Amino acid sequence: MKTSWRSASLVASAAAVLALTTACGQEGGTPSTGSQNVGATAAAGDYTVGGIGTGTASGTSTPEAGQGAAAQASTAGELNVSTNAELGNVLTDSAGLTLYRFDEDTAEPPKSNCSGDCATAWPPVPADDAEAGAGVDASQLGEVTRADGTKQLTIGGWPAYRFAKDTKAGDVAGQGVGGKWYALAPDGKKAKNAAAADLPGLSTRKDPKLGEIVIDKDGHTVYRFMKDTQWPMSTKCTGDCLDKWPVVAPVDANDTKGIDLQGSTPNRGYVVFDRPDGIKQQSIDCVPIYTFAGDKKPGDTNGQGVGGTWYAVAPDGKPVGAPGQ
Repeated sequence: MKTSWRSASLVASAAAVLALTTACGQEGGTPSTGSQNVGATAAAGDYTVGGIGTGTASGTSTPEAGQGAAAQASTAGELNVSTNAELGNVLTDSAGLTLYRFDEDTAEPPKSNCSGDCATAWPPVPADDAEAGAGVDASQLGEVTRADGTKQLTIGGWPAYRFAKDTKAGDVAGQGVGGKWYALAPDGKKAKNAAAADLPGLSTRKDPKLGEIVIDKDGHTVYRFMKDTQWPMSTKCTGDCLDKWPVVAPVDANDTKGIDLQGSTPNRGYVVFDRPDGIKQQSIDCVPIYTFAGDKKPGDTNGQGVGGTWYAVAPDGKPVGAPGQ
């Protein structure tokens, strides 16, 4: 599903960009950086380089031998729709294994950007024998020729993959990995529970323990890292840290509800952080914001207090429940 944010439209001119970044201490638009946070580990079976899944770089993790290997090598067969409590309708292959899409791919035209080690962790689904089962529109099925000449199944134009860490029917261990991999809905969009379908890019909810906290478009809790800084705005969550704590992508100010935008023209403090690794990250009150890979469904707050450095975010950007706050 195409995201609703328009990162470039937050400011009207280069001068406005400079004013916003300077307000957050990003002088000249170049933030300072620090070391990776302590206690962050890579998600098992993820394929990322600095938190972004791309082509064929070295130093990536690969699935252990025997974990779903036989199932991953099989053809697609009859595609079906299964119901997941968190995600709603999810597309599966004939063995009941979840099919995924990758944000670094394109659907128009179809193109896969996952190869080498990436394709080991995320095996492409062959197009050879794929057919539409109950609840699947055959017109959504297609194929794309990969760089190695093989034909990969596409759904609504999006290349389809399995995840090597899914070992049995119904597993969705690949959901949200690296902030780039998502289970496929039958129409090729990202699977999403209907309850979260109409949420804006950023909004708030009343948590029974934490009070009013910020959530993303999928209803997942938003966090901040106490080792990051506002003045100047900088990050210490890099590399493998981003596997566990994916950044919140830029969200247009008009696609928010209940967020304290720190003024109106410009939205002082509500700016896009140009990270040193090239990722664009949303901030609130000049604080970079993240989600947590350990939160599996809307309403989870498993990242709260992790390592004594990660806390849910209040509408004004302050850390909820952090000591001394």
